[in-house]
Amino acid sequence: MFPCDTRVVSQQEKNGVAESKLDLLQGTLDLMVLQTLETMGPLHGYGIARRIEQLSGNEVLLNQGTIYASLVRLQQRGWISAAWGVSDNNRKAKYYSITKAGRRQVKEERSQWQRLATVIGRVLAASGDAGQ
Repeated sequence: MFPCDTRVVSQQEKNGVAESKLDLLQGTLDLMVLQTLETMGPLHGYGIARRIEQLSGNEVLLNQGTIYASLVRLQQRGWISAAWGVSDNNRKAKYYSITKAGRRQVKEERSQWQRLATVIGRVLAASGDAGQ
């Protein structure tokens, strides 16, 4: 996994105090895209990006290039498919849908993230205990 140009906004930045940037890994963004499509159904790239931003409480800010790079990767892996349609504002747009293989992938990755979160939680809890 490689860092991608995705911003996670700090509380200080929200308050206008300071600016920080945390790179999310490509796999993390790909999982968020898959999860969004699994939950919401077919969406165009802009809609996917805005939904991820909304669910993150605007902590994750996605630029257009980043979301489309993720969509291309996911399509090449066969985890999503695309079809042209018409958007709400009556413009031609490519709509993305999760495939059966994508549903299997999101299930597997969700399980891996839960295991990883548990392990990290244990390490952080043990580190906090050591300082007492």
